Amino acid sequence: MNARYTIGLDYGTNSVRVLIVDIANGREIGTGVWNYAHGTAGVILSRDPNLARQHPKDYVTGAEIVIKMALASARKNRRGFKPEQIAGIGVDTTGSTPLPVDAQGQPLAFQKRFASHPAAMAWLWKDHTAVAEAAEITALAKKMRPQFLAKCGGTYSSEWFWSKILRCLRSAPEVFNAAHSWVELADYVPAALTGTEPPNQFIAGVCAAGHKAMWNARWGGYPDAQFLSKLNPKLAQLRGRLTPRVHPIDRAVGGLTAAWAEKTGLTAGIPVAVGAFDAHLGAVGCGVAPGTLVKIIGTSTCDIAIAPHAQKLADVPGLCGIVDGSVRPGYFGLEAGQSAVGDLFNWLVNYLQPGGKRAGSHAELARGAAKLQAGESGLLALDWNHGNRTILVDQQLTGLLAGQTLYTTPPEIYRALIEATAFGALTIINRFEEYGVKISSVVNCGGIAEKSPLTMQIYADVTGRPMKVSRSAQTCALGSAIAAAVVSGAHKDYSTAIKRMTGLKPRIYQPNPQAHKVYRELYPLYRTLHDAFGTREWNGNLFDVMKKLIEIRGRVRK
Repeated sequence: MNARYTIGLDYGTNSVRVLIVDIANGREIGTGVWNYAHGTAGVILSRDPNLARQHPKDYVTGAEIVIKMALASARKNRRGFKPEQIAGIGVDTTGSTPLPVDAQGQPLAFQKRFASHPAAMAWLWKDHTAVAEAAEITALAKKMRPQFLAKCGGTYSSEWFWSKILRCLRSAPEVFNAAHSWVELADYVPAALTGTEPPNQFIAGVCAAGHKAMWNARWGGYPDAQFLSKLNPKLAQLRGRLTPRVHPIDRAVGGLTAAWAEKTGLTAGIPVAVGAFDAHLGAVGCGVAPGTLVKIIGTSTCDIAIAPHAQKLADVPGLCGIVDGSVRPGYFGLEAGQSAVGDLFNWLVNYLQPGGKRAGSHAELARGAAKLQAGESGLLALDWNHGNRTILVDQQLTGLLAGQTLYTTPPEIYRALIEATAFGALTIINRFEEYGVKISSVVNCGGIAEKSPLTMQIYADVTGRPMKVSRSAQTCALGSAIAAAVVSGAHKDYSTAIKRMTGLKPRIYQPNPQAHKVYRELYPLYRTLHDAFGTREWNGNLFDVMKKLIEIRGRVRK
């Protein structure tokens, strides 16, 4: 009768899902998933392959639908469950996914005149239309404010807040001029649930602000007006309309409104935690701690580590930011990632579909790829079909497949793509450790970690490290539920909540020594291609790459 629960809302690329979680032990008693109604698989596309938007109506509609679904699920799964036992709500979303809002904090896309205008919608994380603007911001910061770049890996990305807003100003001035402000999706949803959308009440999360909008308490918050005015005076004016209230996830933005309580069946006034990005709360749901790297593997991959305040941290080139309190209060959050992982495998299956629908499916290609030994295909790929997020931070890079012959098979290509993402993962781990962030454990979560033993084994073989998998299949939503447990007072702090509510699966993928030995030969070839195509500084010769691949292939096949 005294059981208490929290809700975790998780806004992904294609859908919104929810968990109802037992605060005492992390047991998941209710769930719901709703696919966004607008666009293609929830994403509004155009002939420009860099454009990816979402309609904010899907965010509010989705919240109501999935909460009702989860409550019904909880009633079925837990005898005696009542909605009044829900103590709080946490929210995670994709990011950077900013959207323009009016003077009341409502999305411009809710207005009839902007209802179908792509620029008035949410600019999804994977929108790369702002490549030129990102380069301009990077160049200006190097000249005027190098400290801004030092905390976000040395390069500002086209995936991030200011790049997208500047792109809107130039490409759709009618939208920019109509907008009172811009807010991140991670901040909009908690505000909508609590009625705090108006600018004088609105609260932003340090996760989104710090990692994507160059916010830092050390220089007074967002980039200064002088810097922004060099890009465009209207950006400097916009800065004055951004909220000064920027908080970590151990704070609540407010209580659930009576209107939302009536719509969902929840209790009015229960606290809603400050929002954060899916990967950061996914790391919380995986039990992130110093020395642990959490890999959230889905359409893309986000890698999260934390370091205590007492640790002296170097500025790490190529990272997506080092932000105080962005993952757990009292720790610096460090973010890295890969722009395409699941999307890369889907490209082969959905666009090329080698051998037809059945033979070209994930299941069949994975079955064939699993029969191959490391190095047997003679192939080597670069995992950049959607650009490189870390460590090069260059969205104008593209994919590459080397070593093809007239006898190359689809399963060989499929395995080479998995290996490419594993080599990219190793490059990120190496970058962390090169700058003093020791990685002693790797915990994986997300759909691919759950569903693809082949991928997990290849990651273990390539990195030479055991691959652990989170107990929860929905770690991002679980992390949001943990945030809700903390702000509701059910747990006194994140350490206690994580200890009680998270865990690992019993199966650990151990490196195969023979495969690892081969991958230690292949990785320098990957780095040669990586540096040759991805850096200005590389100066070498690619003559031996194909020949070395053939030599390894021949030796393995014997």
